[in-house]
Amino acid sequence: MTSLSERLAARPVVPLVNDNDPERALATAQALEAGGLGVIEVVLRSEGALEGMKTMVARGQGMIVGAGTVLTLDQAKQVRDAGAEFIVSPGLVDEIAEFCLSEAVPFFPGTMTAGEVQRAYALGLREVKFFPASLAGGVPMLKALGSVFREMRFMPTGGVSPANLPDFLALDHVLACGGSWLTPKDAVSAGDFAAVTKLARDAVTIASSARGPA
Repeated sequence: MTSLSERLAARPVVPLVNDNDPERALATAQALEAGGLGVIEVVLRSEGALEGMKTMVARGQGMIVGAGTVLTLDQAKQVRDAGAEFIVSPGLVDEIAEFCLSEAVPFFPGTMTAGEVQRAYALGLREVKFFPASLAGGVPMLKALGSVFREMRFMPTGGVSPANLPDFLALDHVLACGGSWLTPKDAVSAGDFAAVTKLARDAVTIASSARGPA
């Protein structure tokens, strides 16, 4: 299996899966992978989310599955034990960062200010989430941060859409973009996984146009 960094270099889009039903979460992830997106972030916003992540890890062959909305060190340890291959948090918590660094598991803490990015840099991180991207200044803010923190790479999430995805991916210091637009609740609830696959394919096409073919 390719590494996370290699996969994101080829397909710099990370869909968010938010579902309380493990089987439906797996079906959603499989639909995303069929569309070309095999790095999946399962957000821990419902009671069944962890079970959904475990199901993907066990049965989602070829996927790279991570956990998002990780708020505490205990949660970080729990998802790591459950097989998460990367961890994402809405904010920067030192003890989670230190745990992930000790485990050599990629960690993307949410940052939106120069102070937060500098703190992440001081802790030893070189990749962070930029969240919420649209409210935190979008592309202009990322350009400013990238000009100062030249070793840092960012994953903008929050307000990313097909309309602005090319602008984010045009920045060299953007590792990938995360987004929930790829898993619309109405389509997932209705079991319209073909729609999810189409959205994934469209995102791959946009990414290829912005950065060149994989």
